[in-house]
Amino acid sequence: MNLSERDKKHNWHPYTQHKTSQPEIAILKGEGALLWDENNKEYIDAIASWWVNPYGHSNQFIADAIYKQLTTLEHVLFGGFTHEPAVLLSEKLIEILPKNQQKIFFSDNGSTAVEIAIKVAMQYFYNKNEKRTTIIAFENAFHGDTFGAMAASGISFFTEAFKGSLIQVVRIPVPTIGNEKESLDALAKAIKEYDCAAFIFEPLVQGAAGMVMYEASELDKLMKICKENQVFTIADEVMTGFGKTGKTFACNYLEGKPDIMCLSKALTGGTIPMAITTFTQEIFDGFYDDDVNKALFHGHTFTANPTGCAAALASIQLLKSDEMQENIERVNKRHLQFQEKIKRHPKVSTTRVLGVIFALEIKTDSKASYYGGLRNKLYNFFIEKGVILRPVGNIIYILPPYIITNEQLQKVYQTIEEALEIV
Repeated sequence: MNLSERDKKHNWHPYTQHKTSQPEIAILKGEGALLWDENNKEYIDAIASWWVNPYGHSNQFIADAIYKQLTTLEHVLFGGFTHEPAVLLSEKLIEILPKNQQKIFFSDNGSTAVEIAIKVAMQYFYNKNEKRTTIIAFENAFHGDTFGAMAASGISFFTEAFKGSLIQVVRIPVPTIGNEKESLDALAKAIKEYDCAAFIFEPLVQGAAGMVMYEASELDKLMKICKENQVFTIADEVMTGFGKTGKTFACNYLEGKPDIMCLSKALTGGTIPMAITTFTQEIFDGFYDDDVNKALFHGHTFTANPTGCAAALASIQLLKSDEMQENIERVNKRHLQFQEKIKRHPKVSTTRVLGVIFALEIKTDSKASYYGGLRNKLYNFFIEKGVILRPVGNIIYILPPYIITNEQLQKVYQTIEEALEIV
């Protein structure tokens, strides 16, 4: 019995209808941008394994940092204790975050980072005896699968089974070209009609929606309205953070600064689950009180795990290196060249590029479903060709490790071109 067959006996995989899905591909090893399965078939990981692995698989620099930490202090509780890796990581993050961010709260994944952000925004006003229980979010957003994050998400089939059990969320249009005024008006209306605690957004790029992009200037306008009305802004940088958009954070393109930021995925270079939610001093001060009931009662066993902190410190060091910055610029240039080539293809309706993110939409007669026939046909074609891409409906996107070679990128581009001939 091979590994895939053994897996099928007991494992329940994410986002999978097991009755109709193909057997899972069993991966044995990875190096750089490549993975190998149990039959020694090679794959290019063109989406950095769900956007977490920018520095390549089996990265020796991060592995050495993890090993060194494991031989010193693998874990200690963070309630009532602290340790050098957590303190150092918070200092390093404050150096690279927008200057208004001053407080770091550790957790373990992107959904939880968002959950904490929403809880803090709502409790801040509760602590002031002010009732604000509504969150504003974009249409077609995705912020995670825990209850608060799920409520803020706008992809309906992810949340359909839980309607009526979620916090109140008002959705506004994304300010894409042509929708700018509608988005602004909807935000102003929501703030006027509801008791809003916060506006949460994926800055500049909506990942799970198919890498939908909008301008920083439009987000600045929305954030300005929130600031004028004392509504907190939450930047969900779980996907966009740590270089994906060409800058360390997508918020670095903004003139304004969010009140809260959510980080995960590439934080540890794809090695150890860890997440961080960051806050302004003002928000922290809203919990700083003689009354113990005004504290933030949230945490988990592995909060600020020292080994995860060591991985994150190594990852930040890699990101800041000249070599990695040059890689980000190189991938961006290659994407722009491919965009020029492919954008006039008769089967392509639109293309977009930001940093290392590339996306194209295939012309279809009707809206392609998220996990529908077209998507599955494309996905299976890419897997057969040894390229890991996960289309979203009729949208194909690339978000590769920064260390992917030009030759590997060229194969990804060529495979996409071949895929357009079968649709």
